[in-house]
Amino acid sequence: MRRLPLLAIALLAAAPAAAQTDPETPTVMTFPNAYPETRRVDVVEEQFGVQVADPYRWLEGDVRSEREVADWVAAQNRVTDAYLATLPGRDIFQDRLRTLFDYERFGLPTERGGRYFYSHNTGLQNQAVLWVRDELNGEGRVLLDPNSWSDDGATALAEWSPSEDGTKLMYSIQDGGTDWRIVKVLDVATGQVLPDEVRWAKYTVGGDWAKDGSGFFYARYPEPPEGEQYQALTENHRVYFHRLGTDQSEDRLVYATPDHPKRSHYSGVTDDGRWLVITTSEGTDNVYAVTLVDLTDPSWTPRTIIPELENEWGVIGNIGSTFYFATDKDAPRQRIVAIDVSDPSAGPETAREIVPQQDAVLSGASMVGGKLILSYLVDAKTEVRRYNLDGTPDGTVTLPGIGTASGFGGEQEDSETFFAFTSFNYPTTIFRYDVATGETSEWARPQVDFDPQNYAVEQRFYQSKDGTRVPMFVVRRADVTGPAPTLLYAYGGFNSSVLPAFSSSRVAWLEQGGVLAVANIRGGGEYGKEWHDAGRLHNKQNVFDDFIAAGEYLIREGITGQDQLAIQGGSNGGLLVGAVVNQRPDLFAAALPAVGVMDMLRFDRWTAGRYWVDDYGYPSKEEDFRVLYAYSPYHNVRSGVDYPAILATTADTDDRVVPGHTFKYTAMIQSADIGPKPHLVRIETRAGHGSGKPTDKIIEEAADLWAFAARWTGLEVTPVE
Repeated sequence: MRRLPLLAIALLAAAPAAAQTDPETPTVMTFPNAYPETRRVDVVEEQFGVQVADPYRWLEGDVRSEREVADWVAAQNRVTDAYLATLPGRDIFQDRLRTLFDYERFGLPTERGGRYFYSHNTGLQNQAVLWVRDELNGEGRVLLDPNSWSDDGATALAEWSPSEDGTKLMYSIQDGGTDWRIVKVLDVATGQVLPDEVRWAKYTVGGDWAKDGSGFFYARYPEPPEGEQYQALTENHRVYFHRLGTDQSEDRLVYATPDHPKRSHYSGVTDDGRWLVITTSEGTDNVYAVTLVDLTDPSWTPRTIIPELENEWGVIGNIGSTFYFATDKDAPRQRIVAIDVSDPSAGPETAREIVPQQDAVLSGASMVGGKLILSYLVDAKTEVRRYNLDGTPDGTVTLPGIGTASGFGGEQEDSETFFAFTSFNYPTTIFRYDVATGETSEWARPQVDFDPQNYAVEQRFYQSKDGTRVPMFVVRRADVTGPAPTLLYAYGGFNSSVLPAFSSSRVAWLEQGGVLAVANIRGGGEYGKEWHDAGRLHNKQNVFDDFIAAGEYLIREGITGQDQLAIQGGSNGGLLVGAVVNQRPDLFAAALPAVGVMDMLRFDRWTAGRYWVDDYGYPSKEEDFRVLYAYSPYHNVRSGVDYPAILATTADTDDRVVPGHTFKYTAMIQSADIGPKPHLVRIETRAGHGSGKPTDKIIEEAADLWAFAARWTGLEVTPVE
């Protein structure tokens, strides 16, 4: 089995570049006069002796069911649409983005029963299509085309998994960007959708087929109360087995923890078919319990071998009763250990080391063809190393260059595996790797209207406020020198690493002469557990300091100028942008916070928010409250200070970070005395947190963002020949 990753408008004709307005010249619309009026409410609550005002709490309401909220959204979008229509670069960006996105894209193939299953997008299809080949280099045929599932292209194919013999396919449907899934089964030979249907899985199906193909294991939540499916907290996760041909009501409950309703459980079947491995977590920290179910025993009695949520334990695979794990127990950068579960006392204390901790951070592990294939992060770049099962080194996997490799899935008996490689100037390419010979060959290379020779990628290191050395990638057109409009991006949380990757939308910014900077700030996983810990909970200010220091470095080094710096981040990165704009509004010309966590005192009250206490802390605990209140974007807007231009983005069906966060933040910045630049919100319909967003919506949003950033950083936008 593979190691499972667990747990973050109207247009005007384009004007020539010479006619583009100066950033200091007022636009046709004037702010704040143009903003819609937002009703304030007298909500003040005392928390630990602090009087906390929440004047826009009513905007937490569900836009789908509360008319006043829906009317507010419509009014905001009218103002934003009208403003964006004044931006002369917008048409140019949109036309160019359509060209840049119009190329074939392939996903990693999965082999089962001699068939190869893979996703494919011809270029401008709103959703990727699932294909199958009956042999490695055979003619492919379409299995599932989600583009036919809805008129607006917003219904997506999410997870999919073929049975061991390749005759059946379990797949899930994601509608309008919601995290909820509907699971169905397809007969691969005939293309017939079987009657089986499973509902109320969320975030992922989190399951696997029984080896005999009789059914599949999956995890789901109870059905939420009527009208609350987009905002209710998710609790009481359970693992079930669905036997083909039966109704979901008959599914067998395999594992649950009713005494611990906040715990989540995800399962996978070992390659030999004997064991169901259930990995349990409670928040976003990589700390897991591991439970085994012997599927040869009709009772399916669970046996927990890693009982405590104290360390990361990622099951890589097994040889008989010997299980291989990637763990950070006694190894903050992770190591590989083995546990023999035939020992009745098997547990963390009986683990024996196979591959010790390295200088680099272990970021991925798999067992394929009798080998351990381990991916490491070296200063936020991938290296892949091979080991024998006894831990002796067995060479490396040669990569095309400096960038990010992912994949290497498969089973013990497989002689091949596949991986994807990408970098800022290297479009994502799929490679086949022969485990026995060590040979790598291209399986699918995209043909993109892009010449990597025209772009320079460099990695720099800068010092943060406390002296910490932080890496940052700087990407620009090779002929761009001296200060230039720059887009600075980061994430900084949840142990999530921001790695080199190709982006068609970013190319549109770069080829206009803009610079892209990606900072690997603390809170991520680039340097392991210690790097993560240094940027979460009471250390969260380090994240903001690192990002601010990145902006100061870019200006100091002449990469960008004082009025040329735009910042962007999404989700936790949206929080990052909101916080640093409050702390250093003088540093930035424009800000693009996306689907951000903006109310740090109420984030744990909706959907997935309860998981985030691992990174943010508990608003109900005084010590955590005081830290959260000090940087919460919604609560720290500073009237009397000029702010950069802000274009916040969210979506009406985001049930990961509910849109109320961005609604309230937008109302607050529009009501405050923070200067004449626009402070707007762009609210997408039939879209969620990002996953499943159709290509046309991606292009439209990117064109709006880049045109807005260009307007306020002085980037001259001209048609690309």
